[in-house]
Amino acid sequence: MNAPPMVLTVLLAVLAAAANAAGSVLQRAGARHQPEGSRLSVSMLWHLVAQPVWICGVLAMLGGLVLQAAALAMGPIVVIQTILMSELAFVLVLSSLVFRTRMPAREWVALAGLGAGVALLLYSLAPADGSALGVRAATWLLGCAATLAAVATMVVLGWRREHASRAAFLGIAAGMWFGFTAVLVAGITASFKHGFSGVFMAWQTYAMMVAGPTGFFLLQNALRAGPLVASQPGLTLANPLLALGWGVAVFDEQVRGGVWIIGEIAGAAIVAGCTLQLARSHLLIDESPHRGGELSHPGREQFG
Repeated sequence: MNAPPMVLTVLLAVLAAAANAAGSVLQRAGARHQPEGSRLSVSMLWHLVAQPVWICGVLAMLGGLVLQAAALAMGPIVVIQTILMSELAFVLVLSSLVFRTRMPAREWVALAGLGAGVALLLYSLAPADGSALGVRAATWLLGCAATLAAVATMVVLGWRREHASRAAFLGIAAGMWFGFTAVLVAGITASFKHGFSGVFMAWQTYAMMVAGPTGFFLLQNALRAGPLVASQPGLTLANPLLALGWGVAVFDEQVRGGVWIIGEIAGAAIVAGCTLQLARSHLLIDESPHRGGELSHPGREQFG
C-alpha cells in the first residue's frame, strides 16, 4: 500500500474512534438516570429513545461506523481495529469537556502512554494488505464458527457470575463481537470490487443486519452488569486481538516476526496497562445519586 492511502486510512480510523467516543459520551449523558445492574428492556430503551441527546449519540455512532467502513475499504483490518483502541482516550477527553471535570496528570500520562503503545504496536506489526475477497467459503465458515463459539463461551461464563465478574466476561464477549462485526464490514467493502450490486450479493451484508443489533444488545448488558473498570478492558482489548487473528489467519495480512515480536509484545503490554489505568478514571463515574456512583456508558462504538 502506498503512502497517501495509508495516511488516509489512519485518518479515517482516528475519526471513527472520535465519532464513536462522541456517541458514547452523548449516550451516557442521555442515560444518566438509568439504574445500574438492570438489563436492557423495551421500556428502558423507549426512555432512552425519548432523550434527544441519546439520539444524537446514536447518530454519532452510525457516523463512526461509516468512517470505519471507509477505512476498512482502504487498509488492513489489523491497522484500523488497533487504532480504534484510542477510542477510550477520546471518551475521557470529551467527557472532561462535556461534564466539565478535570483529568488528573496521571490520566494524561496514561493517555500519552496509550497513544505511544498503539504506535509501537502498529510500527512493530507493520501489517500489509491482505484480502477478504479471495477467502474461501469453508475458511469463512470455520472462522465464524470459532468466533461465535468463543463469544458464546464468554456470555455463558458471564451469566453464571454476578457484578464485576459478569461485567468482565460480557465485556470480553462484546469486544470480540465488535471485532467480528468489523470482519463482516471488511467483507462487505471488499465486495465493492464487483460493483455496487456486489454488496447485495455478499452474505456478509445480511449477516451484518443481525450482528449489528446483537452487538448493541450485548454491549448494553455488559455495561449494566457491573462497574466500567471490569468491562472496559475487555471491550477495548478483545476487539483488536480478534481482528488480528482474522487479519493474519483468514485475510492473509502479513505482519513482521523475528525481533519485531519484542516490540509487538511491548506495545500490547503498554496498551493493556494504560487501558486498565484509564478504565479507573473518575470521568467514568457519575456523581448522580440516582446511579449509585457508576455512569452507564450505554452505547459506545458498538461496531468497532
